[in-house]
Amino acid sequence: MRNIGCCTWIFDNEPIEETARRVKDIGLNGVELHGDIHSIDPVQAGKIFADQGLKIFSITPGDADISHPDWIIRQDAVDYYKQLIDWVLKINQTPSPPLISCHGLVQRIRPVSNQEEENNFLVESTKQICNMAQQVNIEIVFEVLNRYESHQVRTLREGLSLIEHVKAPNLRLLADAYHMNIEEANPAVSLREAGEHIGLYHAADSNRGAIGEGHTDFTSQMIALNDIQYQGPIILEISAPGPDPFNTNKGEGFKEILEQQLKKSVNAIRAFNS
Repeated sequence: MRNIGCCTWIFDNEPIEETARRVKDIGLNGVELHGDIHSIDPVQAGKIFADQGLKIFSITPGDADISHPDWIIRQDAVDYYKQLIDWVLKINQTPSPPLISCHGLVQRIRPVSNQEEENNFLVESTKQICNMAQQVNIEIVFEVLNRYESHQVRTLREGLSLIEHVKAPNLRLLADAYHMNIEEANPAVSLREAGEHIGLYHAADSNRGAIGEGHTDFTSQMIALNDIQYQGPIILEISAPGPDPFNTNKGEGFKEILEQQLKKSVNAIRAFNS
């Protein structure tokens, strides 16, 4: 049976002890932990989730602009990933540490200088991040976003081009059903084209809600994942209904709504893969 997790950031800033209990009760197998290196103790986090029988599959990165033309801003972003790599190692998860997700600064949707220059900076920074991670046997997954969140790497084909230019053996792609709904003409075909380069898969329906609440054809995507022999987890990154997609707190009762959305999604995924 395929492992299913969810991003912890969707529960806003609740204590991770509460998130772990909630995730366990929902019936998930683990989480994608928010990489808040200043507020979350990685040793404690590793123990909290392990005590609940849950795995930390992957890490959501914090804000970091790895392709900014200003060298100081760009270097600060790469330094964040260096700290994040050290932080992840302290989780002390066996047999392998969580994957680290990487992408440009979310919500920067146009170049500061010019597209070509910033694409080169993206390659350069991603190469540095992968090299640091490879030294400690950590895999990097570059998340393919959409045009409303990034001006770089918005399709899996563009992600494959990034992999070709970076040339790092520990770099793969994070395919997200919500972003693919916006950018890919046929997400299932794109997943097959990416094939073995898919390192992680995020799921949310076309409206960022539970699977089945929008119009995304998840059956074709699940078949594609099976066809390419994707063995990783499915990470649910959903949101309760309401404005501001970058703020998961939609007001009173939003966590209860999320719980119902997650349960609905888990049932759908397990039905697809039964």
